[in-house]
Amino acid sequence: MTHDERGRDPAAATPHDPSRRDFVTLSAAVGLAASTGAVSASEPRVVEQDVTIQTADGSCDAAYFHPATGSHPGVLVWTDIFGLRPTFRELGRRLAAEGYAVLVPNPFYRTAKSPVFEDVSSFDFQNEADRAKLPPLTGPLTAAGATESDAKAYIAFLDTQGQVNRSKKVGSQGYCMGGPLMMRTAAAVPERVGAGASFHGGGLVTDKPDSPHLLAPKIKGRLYIAIAGSDDMRQPDAKDKLRAAFAAAHVSADIEVYPRTQHGWCVADMPVQANGTPVYSKPDAERAWSKLVALYRGAL
Repeated sequence: MTHDERGRDPAAATPHDPSRRDFVTLSAAVGLAASTGAVSASEPRVVEQDVTIQTADGSCDAAYFHPATGSHPGVLVWTDIFGLRPTFRELGRRLAAEGYAVLVPNPFYRTAKSPVFEDVSSFDFQNEADRAKLPPLTGPLTAAGATESDAKAYIAFLDTQGQVNRSKKVGSQGYCMGGPLMMRTAAAVPERVGAGASFHGGGLVTDKPDSPHLLAPKIKGRLYIAIAGSDDMRQPDAKDKLRAAFAAAHVSADIEVYPRTQHGWCVADMPVQANGTPVYSKPDAERAWSKLVALYRGAL
């Protein structure tokens, strides 16, 4: 595992220049707080690092965020289809400022280094050439056992970090394709995952024998499942099947549909819809964020 602290100017600072390093990380935290309207004199300093994690299938590049002091519950973040990029780095910083040690891996490390998509605003799901870029990325990740193997490696990484309090449970959250990956994580490492959240997760309920909802008996953590209104319209019975599966397995799960939202509403850089209206909905995204923070504070 290697750690390369981001944001350092090699010509202006060295590893022995802590005052410069602290200034950079403090500036990043305060800048993010300003963008979210949460600036305060007590805003914690957040450290951001690029790290490399050895998995069974190779070296995964990832971003790791944590408060500058103390030990905290670990959180594993599964990105959406566009992978690790600036938007998810901002998310990692914000969550770390809430008091968590946050790992955001590049889920497509088997195929390409991040960012695979630096600017997703021009991606067109209706364009065949754009869609053709996705299967080479998702195929290796969704191969049998791949997600579970990765999840174990990522959580093992968190558990070796001095900023992670191993007496606390780990959280995991996923967006779009990351929703089912979160559920596979919770089922693969049930003794560590105390809470999981899915935001506009795709394919949580399928007719296949490996459908994520069928993993409910293996899950021990508390879950929050936030469903986009558009997804609910396309698959109105999914929420009922999820509730039934979790109830039968005695899994504590809060399942909520966000009316009038589109698939992807929580991610700020999602491409606009074909009719020109935005997918991202800041009021609904902030509400979902508050639900996430409440879940982690109660379960981790």
